[in-house]
Amino acid sequence: MDNRDLVDVDPYDPGDGSLPVLRWRQAGYAELATRRQLREMGRRPGGQEPVARIECRGGRRFAWLYRIDRALPKRIPSLAQELALDRAMAARSTCPACGRRYHHCLPLRTLGTCLECHDGTPADPSTYITLGRPSLAA
Repeated sequence: MDNRDLVDVDPYDPGDGSLPVLRWRQAGYAELATRRQLREMGRRPGGQEPVARIECRGGRRFAWLYRIDRALPKRIPSLAQELALDRAMAARSTCPACGRRYHHCLPLRTLGTCLECHDGTPADPSTYITLGRPSLAA
């Protein structure tokens, strides 16, 4: 199989060229926004299909454009969901050996501990959280 057999398939393009492709800084439409721009506005695509595509760097990088008037407000997580997310992040950022919770995720799959416990170097106090473990007893 050579490169002539490969076909670039766009899952959103119906194939008839009806989905416009805009170049970088060419999209001056006030009614279209990318996912990141929608997130900054406090909105989300809400299940709508993209209406255009913006490309930069010769088409190697692109982003889908969505209509702002069809975008929905961002969902706000409940307190239980936030607690579950915090527990999940605590599991990824707490060293099982020393019990310190870091500001970043630890390489637990590869090392099993934090870098300081793995190679024996002292930890910089600015890299971890000095608070005790959270307690739900109130």
